[in-house]
Amino acid sequence: MALFPAFADVNEASGGGASRKELDWLSNPSFCVGNLTSLSQRTEEVTALAAEGSPLTRSPLRSELSGESDTSKTAPQVSRKKKKEKKKKRKHQHRKKTKRRHEQSSSDGSESDTDSGKDGSSRSIKDSQKESEKPSQGSDAVGAAAAAGHRSIWLEDIQTLAEVFMTDRKPDPANWEYKSLYRGDIARYKRKGDSCLGINPKKQCISWEGTSAVKKHAHKHLERYFTKKNVGLMRTEGIAVCANTEPPSSEPVTFIPVKDSADVATPVATWLNPLGIYDQSTTQWLQGQGPLEQEPKQPDSQQDRESAVLKARVEEFNRKVRENPRDTQLWMAFVAFQDEVMRSPGLYALEDGEQEKHRKSLKLLLEKKLAVLERAIESNPSSVDLKLAKLQLCAEFWEPSLLAKEWQKLLFLHPNNTDLWQRYLSFCQSQFGTFSVSKLHSLYGKCLSTLSAVKDGSILSHPVLPGTEEAMFALFLQQCHFLRQAGHSEKVVSLFQAMVDFTFFKPDSVKELPTKVQVEFFEPFWDSGEPRVGEKGARGWRAWMHQQERGGWVLVNPDEDEEEPEEDDQEIKDKTLPRWQIWLAVERSRDQRHWRPWRPDKTKKQTEEDCEDPERQASSCLYLAMDESSVFDSELYDEKPLTYFNPSFSGISCVGYMEQLGCPRWTKGHSREGEDFIRNVFHLVLPLFSGKQKSQLCLSWLRYEVAKVVWCLHTKKKRLKSQGKNCKKLAKNLLKEPENRNNFCLWKQYAHLEWLLGNIEDARKVFDTALSMAGSSELKDRELCELSLLYAELEMELSPDSRGAATGRSVHVLTRLTESSPYGPYTGQVMATQVLKARKAYERALQDCLGQTCASEPATAESLDCLGSLVKCFMLFQYLTVGIDAAVQIYGQVFAKLKGSVLPEGPGPEDSAESQSLSSVLEAVTLMHTSLLRFHMNSSVYPLAPLRETLSEALKLYPGNQVLWRAYVQIQNKSHSANKTRRFLDIVTRSAKHLEPWLFAIEAEKMRKRLVDSVQRVGGREVHATIPETGLTHRIRNLFENAIRSDKGSQCPLLWRMYLKFLVSLGNKERSKGVFYKALQSCPWAKVLYMDAMEYFPDELQEILDVMTEKELRVRLPLEELELLLED
Repeated sequence: MALFPAFADVNEASGGGASRKELDWLSNPSFCVGNLTSLSQRTEEVTALAAEGSPLTRSPLRSELSGESDTSKTAPQVSRKKKKEKKKKRKHQHRKKTKRRHEQSSSDGSESDTDSGKDGSSRSIKDSQKESEKPSQGSDAVGAAAAAGHRSIWLEDIQTLAEVFMTDRKPDPANWEYKSLYRGDIARYKRKGDSCLGINPKKQCISWEGTSAVKKHAHKHLERYFTKKNVGLMRTEGIAVCANTEPPSSEPVTFIPVKDSADVATPVATWLNPLGIYDQSTTQWLQGQGPLEQEPKQPDSQQDRESAVLKARVEEFNRKVRENPRDTQLWMAFVAFQDEVMRSPGLYALEDGEQEKHRKSLKLLLEKKLAVLERAIESNPSSVDLKLAKLQLCAEFWEPSLLAKEWQKLLFLHPNNTDLWQRYLSFCQSQFGTFSVSKLHSLYGKCLSTLSAVKDGSILSHPVLPGTEEAMFALFLQQCHFLRQAGHSEKVVSLFQAMVDFTFFKPDSVKELPTKVQVEFFEPFWDSGEPRVGEKGARGWRAWMHQQERGGWVLVNPDEDEEEPEEDDQEIKDKTLPRWQIWLAVERSRDQRHWRPWRPDKTKKQTEEDCEDPERQASSCLYLAMDESSVFDSELYDEKPLTYFNPSFSGISCVGYMEQLGCPRWTKGHSREGEDFIRNVFHLVLPLFSGKQKSQLCLSWLRYEVAKVVWCLHTKKKRLKSQGKNCKKLAKNLLKEPENRNNFCLWKQYAHLEWLLGNIEDARKVFDTALSMAGSSELKDRELCELSLLYAELEMELSPDSRGAATGRSVHVLTRLTESSPYGPYTGQVMATQVLKARKAYERALQDCLGQTCASEPATAESLDCLGSLVKCFMLFQYLTVGIDAAVQIYGQVFAKLKGSVLPEGPGPEDSAESQSLSSVLEAVTLMHTSLLRFHMNSSVYPLAPLRETLSEALKLYPGNQVLWRAYVQIQNKSHSANKTRRFLDIVTRSAKHLEPWLFAIEAEKMRKRLVDSVQRVGGREVHATIPETGLTHRIRNLFENAIRSDKGSQCPLLWRMYLKFLVSLGNKERSKGVFYKALQSCPWAKVLYMDAMEYFPDELQEILDVMTEKELRVRLPLEELELLLED
């Protein structure tokens, strides 16, 4: 057949050999026109042969036939053709790939044609014979292949498919039972892409089952520095960089120098070393000797040097504890040293692979510490500190039940240790699994009864430890705060009523009896229904006992004019609100109103059965108590840094108040009933005291009333007039009493009250009257110095218009304080000679006080109290007369003298009274110095560095002072760079045991975040940040996590409330839920946490109420009652 049909006739017409040879390329000898079924039949024959098991090889039958019919070929050509065919067969048998060339896929005629391409006549003979030989060649090829048994038959050589392929007509039941065909019956292929030909990719798609054939290239996610892997890399020891001891050579070095063999000593030939090839250590080993004792080899690398130092310290600790096994502080230091040992790069690693494992194994560290503590307890079986350390350590991997049993064993051995009781109660209070209010309330009762028995001498086996009575009162306060936070306000008030009655109104006939017997006498009075402390008509336990001995009380008819305010029956004002909002509003309202225990009114013939809520019938500064955010309020301090009013118990909610976190403290206050209750308590208790104690109690009452005036100044100014009138009336009544007429503390509070109310002239008259009563004290009266100091500070803080006159008045007050003559009112500018005399008097008095303080004999309490007031007056005097630098110089002088006597963590309970007094004096002087600097910066230009340095130095000494922290955070918030602040806070939080550094570090970062957010979001739109700050959210979260890891932080409800509110503000609801349940594990008694969760997660209302009911927290509005109220 011609390759091109147009030239078919030309090829046939040409008869010459030469012309035919030239046109030979136009013919296609491999193409044959025939029926397609013949090709299929040949394919079936080849497949059938392959199924029968005969090896299929290429059949050379047609080539042999063609060779026989070619009569024009010579003998050498035939032999050469056969050699080539055999060579091709061997190549085909060793070929591994199934792909064949196009030249080999043609018939045997084409092979003979390609082999003898130069012979044109043989090509035409084969073409003429091909048409006649085709039918016979197919069957002959199959038979020949079967006879050969080792030759292959190509698919193109088969004519009928029936001879090769077979049809299996037996059905396969697996096709009905399974979803797809058996994978072995499906041809394997690789799919390129997930699409399919013939579909519209915009409208149609194919979902391939199983894994995609396309190889997925894993995208390597870039890990941040705080991931677990990178943190481990950061903790690895770096390569030490050592300076080269040899001086560098000026000539270029072209080779690596090697030590000369002459430097090494040549071994001497002996009978053990005849050839002289053994070194000294090998010769010694052959002789059975060890190496000679030489000087210790100096470690080469930095890591070896550190390991050597640590090993030396370990040996030193072991030697010390072996020589002094009774030194408990040494054992505790050895336990703390294990942290440093485990941080070292594999000090005790036996192999190279153990180094990283030992460094990161927390369990190994705990086991090493436990082993050291057990050795210490064996040497000191009576040491409570070591046993406490062991229990705290075992809390990491012991079960709570086992830990509780160990606590009970320890308390059984030491029932007189108050610190042990306090830690045990905190431990039981923070165990969510076994916690319930009633169980813990009974534990507090058992603690106080046991300690009272020890104090009475009922328990003879253990003596009374010093400070037991003060510790018992601290435990009682802890119990009251626990009940208040759990919502049981009635029980708290009842406990205080019982404590006051049992302590101050005890009959004389029972004072000598044991405490247990006294309680038995007290119970009839408590259950008699008589008025208690704070209630109208209360007279006390003693009067009741006397009256009972005489025949009972005389019933007095109460005043009918004064009616109790009726409660608002309609508690739900808006029923359209969501159910959780209604529940929170009613619950908080009842908390505020039902703070006092319910008592049956006998005039109304009420009994205990008439009480609607049985929980209202009550029977007989800790971080645990911090639950609100008033510790961060600095509004008063910013307005008046010299005379700010610092309310007591900041961070602690009032009884009956469980407001939302961030609610201003100024909105809180007691109702009329609550104010009457407090007034009745003071009126009942004041006659029992005298002297200094009575003055202190009067001062506390007046300060409480002044605090309410300050609250009215900031919020409810409508009530300011009435509140100020009542407060002034109370102050005058207190000052009229003979014992209080010369009490300068009360005069100071009264004058300050008049100044706050705006009565400046009246306040000046009060100050002048009080100072004229003092006479000449010559700077030795602390109360007089404080009175003059407040007068001068108030004059300084007047408006800038009268600044000159105010300064003159202040100098006049401070100058007249040093004179021996009686005080006189301000008449004009103070003379320079008087100022000079006053300065000399201040300097002389300061030197005398400092000399007494630094003397070998301990200073008296009066001299220490006078020192603080004197320094503050002298600093203010120098500021007014010379300048701020002179005041700073006075502070530096006093600070240098007293700093050595103050501990970095502040005085502890075990320190002496002198060291505590010195610490309080230096703290007061530091507060005065910082307040003076802030006042000067508000009124004039002054650098910020001195104030920052002063606060940093002071906070290292007093990390628990909230006033100093508020000032530090305020000034650092003005700086755009937070690096210095963060470094300082990191140092303080690592070393301090207080919780205030953590709280104010978090508050500082939150203030910076609010500043950044206010810049980035203007009008609800995103704009570019002018303060480039990143990672604030992660940093704040990290601070929270580190703070709650400490013992004090994990049991502080305020910290958990702040953390929960922060996460909710980010919108991460699931993580916020996790933090809430984590908070319950540590603070299950805090009702405010549950109420915050109801506000943040309204869908979980029923679940949260179930947990509160299970743990016996106070729920004043059950959901069933809420449903009834909504139906009405």
